[in-house]
Amino acid sequence: MPAAVNPYLARFRRKFSGEDELGRYITALYDVLTGVLGADKIVLRAGKLGALKFMKSGHAADRVVALQRLVFEDPTFERVTGRAALRRAVAEVEEGLADLIAQKNVEDSMERRISEKMSERHQEYLHDLKLETLKENAGPETPGTQKKLEELDALADRGLSASALQLLRPQSLKEIVGQEPAIRSLLSKISSPYPQHVILFGPPGVGKTTVARLALEVAKRRAYTPFKKDAPFVEASGSTLRWDPRETTNPLLGSVHDPIYQGSRRDFAESGIPEPKLGMVTRAHGGVLFIDEIGEMDAMMQTRLLKVLEDKKVLFESSYYDESSPGVPEYIKKLFAQGAPADFILIGATTREPEDIEPAILSRCAAVYFEPLTQAQIVDIVQAAFKRLGAKAGKRVAALIASYTIEGRKAVRIVADAYGQALYRRGAKMGSRAVAVSEADVTAVIQASRLVQHTIVKGRAVSEIGKTFGLGVLHYLGSIIEIEAVAFPASEHHKGAVRFNDAAGAMAKDSVFNAAAVVRAVTGFDSSDYDVHINVIGGGNVDGPSAGLAIFMALHSAITRTRLPQDVVMTGELSIQGKVRPVGGIVEKLYAARQAGMRAMIVPKENMREIDASLAGIEIIPVASVDDAFLAVNLHKKSTSSSTRRTPRKRRTSSVRP
Repeated sequence: MPAAVNPYLARFRRKFSGEDELGRYITALYDVLTGVLGADKIVLRAGKLGALKFMKSGHAADRVVALQRLVFEDPTFERVTGRAALRRAVAEVEEGLADLIAQKNVEDSMERRISEKMSERHQEYLHDLKLETLKENAGPETPGTQKKLEELDALADRGLSASALQLLRPQSLKEIVGQEPAIRSLLSKISSPYPQHVILFGPPGVGKTTVARLALEVAKRRAYTPFKKDAPFVEASGSTLRWDPRETTNPLLGSVHDPIYQGSRRDFAESGIPEPKLGMVTRAHGGVLFIDEIGEMDAMMQTRLLKVLEDKKVLFESSYYDESSPGVPEYIKKLFAQGAPADFILIGATTREPEDIEPAILSRCAAVYFEPLTQAQIVDIVQAAFKRLGAKAGKRVAALIASYTIEGRKAVRIVADAYGQALYRRGAKMGSRAVAVSEADVTAVIQASRLVQHTIVKGRAVSEIGKTFGLGVLHYLGSIIEIEAVAFPASEHHKGAVRFNDAAGAMAKDSVFNAAAVVRAVTGFDSSDYDVHINVIGGGNVDGPSAGLAIFMALHSAITRTRLPQDVVMTGELSIQGKVRPVGGIVEKLYAARQAGMRAMIVPKENMREIDASLAGIEIIPVASVDDAFLAVNLHKKSTSSSTRRTPRKRRTSSVRP
């Protein structure tokens, strides 16, 4: 008998040990059983086991039989006779009742533990329900995320870049300097009932991005264009758009996120539903997608963009997608079935040449060319910038800034820096009076930024032997190529050599050999009788034949000891027959010649159709051959130093005719 119960029953034994007390002891056992099972359960069990009549009996033997049947749940117990047998029966009941009490205690303990666990689970479930409700009503915010949001808002409120550059940005197309033809051309293509895709070509810092943004605003105000008032202007940089062969991310076109690994919403990840992420082309739907430096984009990305331009939508695919799944939202079904809309106008901008753009895209886009800015136009930009800042500039400040750049954006930065220098040096207070910016302020900016003058070579009204100027173009920016040549009689007959910069490139060397052949044809002088050295001052790779005429003139001048004017610049490819062939970049070269202060520019006759002579600003001299070039630089007259020339072995008096 369990130790926890025996002492309890032992008290009854001691208390009812007398024979007169046996009945009361049996009654006490009934009370214990009632406490264990409960009165209702005892009555039900007694009826089932046939013990009711024995319970109601007044004889101790009958009542013991009833106890036996109730405790052991056995209806076969019968009445015993004799005091000893009765006491043995009571002892058996005691043992059975003790086991029943022990079992009851264990069951009660287990029920308490089960109840406690159920209560804990219930509280956890209620807690989860509360969290879900809070997420649905208030979003995924927590005190930690809310604090980070407040920190971000505080950082945004500190913005320092409501700076001079923002103030100095043009707010209307009328404020754009030097690009009137380009603006008219772009508006004719954008502000139309049938707008076209456009690529803007031109040097950096001339306002391509600003013009594109403002052109859309003009188009939205015109009733006959398809652009709505809320038409978006989405801007991207081609230099940062890279093709991902895994197609896990594509900010330009959009992509499908893997439901587990690539950041789908939690409810989609749990149910294995792929979620399409929309790209810039969809955000630009109904408006303009502007891609700066579109020439820097991957070729594959340009090809995919072409597909979107053709379809006017973006199609999505995923091996995880199952259209029959009941958990797929309707908008995802629509995106996979119909694609995301992407009907927009593409405006690209680049400093590269047209051949650097995907031909298929280039063929679908109109071209608009922005002109390089002249020094006078940079001066206008600088003066307007000082006016917007409410500052006064010294008399020669604008011209000084213009000598260091032909980019409007860079000029404005110098203005902003010089303005800051003036404030720092004078301790001026904003709003008290106009800040005066001096040349010293600009000079401080130039020195601190290590700026170099854009055009070092300047035209001079003098003449020199063996020196002339050619023209080059890089990324729509023209530049002056300073070429010089010297010639000495060879120490041995026909043992002379021609030397040229190794860094100048194979094309320039070919131009030297062509020039030597034409010199011999024109003058009769054999270049092998001379040690000749031709140099491009400043070095650099002359990629193209357009310096051929300039190299010829420098070589001819060095051998014949004739002088060349130092305020005339020239460009043109030279054939071995003495013809001057057309070249590219003639407009950019014209701007470079003007920037350098040249008096005249010699160009191939076939390039004249590209030049508006009324806007050229300098004298334009078309030539078709070296004869024409001689006339242009007055080489038809004998040089005063011609008496020092070496007598040629053979000399011709007439030049080659084309």
